[in-house]
Amino acid sequence: METRLEHQCIITTETAQNQNLFLNFLNVLNSVKTQYIMACKEYSFHSNPKAQIYYYSVAMEFPKLFLTLLIIEALFIPQMQVQAAPTNSNLFREYIGAEFNNVKFTDVPINPGVEFHFLLSFAIDYDTSASPSPTNGKFNIFWDSQNLSPSQVSSIKSAHSNVKVGLSLGGDSVANGFAFFSPSSVDSWVSNAVSSLTTIIKQYHLDGIDIDYEHFKGDPDTFAECIGQLISTLKRNKVISFASIAPFDDDQVQKHYLALWNKYGNQIDYVNFQFYAYDKGTTVSQFMDYFHTQSSKYKGGKVLASFISDGSGGLSPQNGFFTACNRLRSQQQLHGIFIWSADDSKANGFRFEKQSQALLASPQ
Repeated sequence: METRLEHQCIITTETAQNQNLFLNFLNVLNSVKTQYIMACKEYSFHSNPKAQIYYYSVAMEFPKLFLTLLIIEALFIPQMQVQAAPTNSNLFREYIGAEFNNVKFTDVPINPGVEFHFLLSFAIDYDTSASPSPTNGKFNIFWDSQNLSPSQVSSIKSAHSNVKVGLSLGGDSVANGFAFFSPSSVDSWVSNAVSSLTTIIKQYHLDGIDIDYEHFKGDPDTFAECIGQLISTLKRNKVISFASIAPFDDDQVQKHYLALWNKYGNQIDYVNFQFYAYDKGTTVSQFMDYFHTQSSKYKGGKVLASFISDGSGGLSPQNGFFTACNRLRSQQQLHGIFIWSADDSKANGFRFEKQSQALLASPQ
């Protein structure tokens, strides 16, 4: 063993972006500490003069190192473990207004024990003519604004302190055709989108946006830049307080949303993954596999469980959706539930909205 060990250690936890790297660093320090203790045991301090020289040499090098290690272990590791652990949430979200069946905010039951988000569906960057065409980021309202007006947004938020309202962008279709993401350029699209959406958001007293484009005429990198810059700018301008994305398991959709996630994931608060886009008749075990697969793709994101009110796809409440939610909850992975949509749920009296919120609000 060497009689002199030299270490220079600089620890900057704020710039340690990779937690595993930081933990590996601590393992190295622990190894050094172990070697130090073994060295002291190997040489009898009282009977061997060489051991005294060795001991004092090492002792001059390492007290600050050991003290640093002890402080890190005591203060940072418990905090890092808490931050890294997945957690449950009482978040409930529901899309509303796309089908123009006169559903109102006040029709939907709201449990005071949940955080409740309505998502107005949709704002689309198309014109409002009989044959709509793309407008390069200039958004217009395509939800049932007669029943879901600015005054009604203000009223539901005043009546329920746990309610926030956002708007969803894009969607599957406009008029009789697909709603395409179709920018002329990144800069022009972002400029138009920031301007038009800021106006709508302020007019309707909204809190956030959801990204639900499902068809694309722009490549994944362009999508990532347009949407990422839009979200970042609206947050920086304090126009919105949250942003979510709504992908589903389709190759083109995933390419676009994962490009966005990989570059701007730190700006995205929730992943409204459309698990109801999987086949009708999905089983509980299949749902769990789908959930864990998508959670690994959107790593670190709050991926929400979801179902569709009309039962046309995915795992339905009748076939075990809430069983799956309880399993996720036991794994600390029930980050929330969202439903498509209030428009369809109106016909069944919002039965499963009540059940979803009761689960989320119940003690863990």
